[in-house]
Amino acid sequence: MAGLNFEATYTDNHDILKIFADEGVEFLLSSEGKVPVSECYGKIICLFFSANWCRPCRAFTPHLVELYETLRKRGENLEIIFISFDREEDGFTEHFKRMPWLAVPFDVNLHRKFIDRYRVDRIPSFVPLCSDAITVEEDLIGCIEDYGADAFPFTRKRHDELKAIDQRKREEASLEELLGNEGRNFLISGDDTKVPISELTGKTIGLYFGAYWSPPCCAFTIQLTDTYNNLKAAKGDCFEIVLISTDRDLMEFNVNRSSMPWLAVPYEDRTRHDLRRIFGIKGIPALVFIGIDGKVISVNGKFMVSSYGAEAFPFTESRIRELEAALRKEGEALPQQVEDVKHEHVLKLDMAKAYVCDSCKKQGKFWTFSCDVCDYDLHPSCLEKVNEDLS
Repeated sequence: MAGLNFEATYTDNHDILKIFADEGVEFLLSSEGKVPVSECYGKIICLFFSANWCRPCRAFTPHLVELYETLRKRGENLEIIFISFDREEDGFTEHFKRMPWLAVPFDVNLHRKFIDRYRVDRIPSFVPLCSDAITVEEDLIGCIEDYGADAFPFTRKRHDELKAIDQRKREEASLEELLGNEGRNFLISGDDTKVPISELTGKTIGLYFGAYWSPPCCAFTIQLTDTYNNLKAAKGDCFEIVLISTDRDLMEFNVNRSSMPWLAVPYEDRTRHDLRRIFGIKGIPALVFIGIDGKVISVNGKFMVSSYGAEAFPFTESRIRELEAALRKEGEALPQQVEDVKHEHVLKLDMAKAYVCDSCKKQGKFWTFSCDVCDYDLHPSCLEKVNEDLS
């Protein structure tokens, strides 16, 4: 990422070598055997505290392997040294098999000295031996999961730069910059047709964060599909959805999008991950709307679609206020309680997200006349129709 600051002062390298010497550590382990400690001289050193019995550690290690190999290929003089929390050597050995870097030989007492020296109270922990490093408390692990090799050199200044880039993309980036990357300027349809991102210019865009493995996503996809089809029929080609998949593998991704009439970011593209970070997506399903000018108009799209469907278009906050005002006006025109000849109890005016009318047996939402005594709901229109029929 050109133009960003990669400077970091690594002041403690000699200290760690001195600590090794003081503790009698003459060599470290690699996948090929023993390595003299002296080979770390002049390198950028980071300590990785982890354990085979720790599930988050096992999940994080592949992220760190990808970072390590990327930085080494880029020519960075980086070395990672694994310090184990494992209680048994078999666990240590099994865990270290997955690592392309170095390790302090297995010795529970020796490892404990390093753990205490660097005040590590949680794992996984990644400790760069440089000034202004992001601390464990500041969640360097999360930073690496979010940004990968771009997190290097792991300083607060670098983290601030990355967050500023995300903010700029969220607020100012074009659709091509937001949804594409240097090697891709298209999205894919359900039949794998490549659709240029430029064709989305001037449309209202919904970024749908979802996954096939999630039951709430499957349920919301049905609602979103109805909204999508209704808008396409009523307003033509002014609206589009783009799937930002959080599926666990390519097979799930393909099954997921096979039921969707819209576009998707390719599964193998890291842009999917970047978009989740840029928009702060912590749970799914989630829906972010981008307006015709390319600016974000709502990060609360799931509520809009779940509550109002196609009527919420163009999914602006002002449109939602209009709908809410119309609902209030409708409610003010209705009686607070009524009697219906088909039901023995008094029915009171109520608001419900969804219900089934006991008269017409059709789905309803918002205003209903409901019974406090038993499970009975009535569309306001059905109440008027019943009274008219019986008058």
